[in-house]
Amino acid sequence: MTLAHDVAGDGRSTVLLLHSGVCDRRMWDAQFTALAAAGYRVVRCDLRGFGDSPVDRPHVHADDVAALLDHLGAERAALVGSSFGGEVALEFAVRHPGRTTSLALLCAAAPGHEASPELRDFFGRENTLLEADDLPGAVDLNVDFWLGPDAGADARELVRRMQARAFELQLAAPEEFAPWPVEVTDADLAAIDVPVLALTGAHDVPDFRAVATRLAGLLPDVRHLELDWAGHLPALERPAETTRLVEDFLNRS
Repeated sequence: MTLAHDVAGDGRSTVLLLHSGVCDRRMWDAQFTALAAAGYRVVRCDLRGFGDSPVDRPHVHADDVAALLDHLGAERAALVGSSFGGEVALEFAVRHPGRTTSLALLCAAAPGHEASPELRDFFGRENTLLEADDLPGAVDLNVDFWLGPDAGADARELVRRMQARAFELQLAAPEEFAPWPVEVTDADLAAIDVPVLALTGAHDVPDFRAVATRLAGLLPDVRHLELDWAGHLPALERPAETTRLVEDFLNRS
């Protein structure tokens, strides 16, 4: 199965947008259009278990991304990853060396990170709601937890729809179709030798600042920028400002 995706622009440089774990490719509406207009060939996809990509077999998300780029004839790409999508981007860079030109990581997760008590408590509350078949409650919990104070009503409603769709797909999937675990060591991460932008939000849980700090200590070319206005999803909270930051990074990489 080829991941559901959209392509815009005809630039020679490919930019691949990887969504967060509470979203799907719709989260990138603003960036998708703007980056194409800026001269890039822009691809946004739904990872397996999100949006229009069902969970139809066991899988490795990073390998699905490689297969999508192969399908599109793109040997290399700049990857822009939000949260979970950032972790997938890092895994792709490790598992498919030489295919990444740069990484823009927006409040990214990372392989090997140990969750904080605050994050473990959130996942515990989410699991309790899901086990009680309270899907609306689990969706609302995610919307309230992940979006920062600058998120408007439209952004909150979009995340609500995207998260509900993700639950629908993932809860219907057989357990044996779960993603295969990917082992990535600190040494693997340190070997990623492309320019990296790590954006974090002052209103986000501390885990993602810890991830950015860890990456800055491991990778050879990292710029860590803390956004004083952002929660966990800056691409939805201030789309235009986030787009400018990402575009400026891509232009300089």
